[in-house]
Amino acid sequence: MSNFQNSSAGYLVNHMARLFASSLHRRIKPLGLAPAQFLVLLELWQEEGRPQADLVAALDVEQATMANTLARMERDGLIERRASPTDRRSRLVFLTERAKSLEGEAKSAAQSVNAKALEVLSASEQAQFLEMTRRVVRSLQSD
Repeated sequence: MSNFQNSSAGYLVNHMARLFASSLHRRIKPLGLAPAQFLVLLELWQEEGRPQADLVAALDVEQATMANTLARMERDGLIERRASPTDRRSRLVFLTERAKSLEGEAKSAAQSVNAKALEVLSASEQAQFLEMTRRVVRSLQSD
């Protein structure tokens, strides 16, 4: 890795994110999940019955990307979309029983990726790393 790449926060974080995603994909693929689907499921396991626009904002992705992901998830039997009782134009996203049953295994897979990645850091360093990463994310979100 060149000196620029070694000292570029953007390059290193992007590289790390790709490694995280690749490792996560290997672990959740046997569950029939893709990383983008897992991110949506994390949001819905926290609170289902949300409109698509809410998921777009929460995950900071394009509307078209979310629409495609949700279409695949519906096809795969992970979600169902229902009309909103308060807004005719909006459809709410709900988990299927299949998706609910995957929560424990999928989260465990993600936790194993995190554990492997952070095992080179002490507990104190892990806490610092997570806090600094949250601060950087907030800074970029306010850009």
